[in-house]
Amino acid sequence: MIRVLINGIAGKMGQEVLRAVESAADIKLEAAVDLKPLQRSDFPVYQDLNQALLQERVDAVIDFTRPDAVLANIETCLQHRVPAVVGTTGLTAEELEDIDKRAEGTDWGVLVAPNFAIGAVLMMRFAAEAARFFPEAEILEFHHQQKLDAPSGTALRTASMIAKARTEQPEGLRIGRDVSAEARGCLADDVPIHSIRLPGYVAHQEVQFGLPGQTLTIRHDSTHRESFMPGVLLAIRRIGEVQGVVVGLEHLLFS
Repeated sequence: MIRVLINGIAGKMGQEVLRAVESAADIKLEAAVDLKPLQRSDFPVYQDLNQALLQERVDAVIDFTRPDAVLANIETCLQHRVPAVVGTTGLTAEELEDIDKRAEGTDWGVLVAPNFAIGAVLMMRFAAEAARFFPEAEILEFHHQQKLDAPSGTALRTASMIAKARTEQPEGLRIGRDVSAEARGCLADDVPIHSIRLPGYVAHQEVQFGLPGQTLTIRHDSTHRESFMPGVLLAIRRIGEVQGVVVGLEHLLFS
């Protein structure tokens, strides 16, 4: 039995993770953490992660909190040597590299996944494959209006994978004389990203590629948060295999 703690359990993703964990025969919810009061009689709910890990014995922490809190949460897990499955975005490459260095010589690990939906992982993989032949690409990502970060972690991860897969460099972002640079999107790894935040969306992304005379579009849509749960459960079951910082569910999905 894998004993877990859900950090951010009162949030929409936290509640979805709760339902998924409760339906899994091999996973037990030992405790939870959230700043919002949550009355449960079947497991303790703390307001501080450090206090929870001092009191409870768990095999993994699942973190779906906020971009401004996730780094401190991971550092707390490292301090207590409790593996972590992190779906909160907002971490920089430098922060992840620093955590990875501090984890050297330990058996501790953290999986940071920009997206837990299996289809989204495949979308990113297919986009990287297409980038070998279509160097010109742009990303459009659509999320609900309450999402705190833009571009999304999925979009940034996709741009990074496209950049690594390219066999030739794109011509570059072209700005017309009467067009502001901001109108052409945020540029990440030489890939323009356009972020839309509106009611009605959950998580959606399309990657558009272009060559003379043809275009290619790869798109994934999550219409409900339950789409992320198979990936979350996979990560919980295999987090013990992770050493240091691993970014992306594909490292577990395709291994």
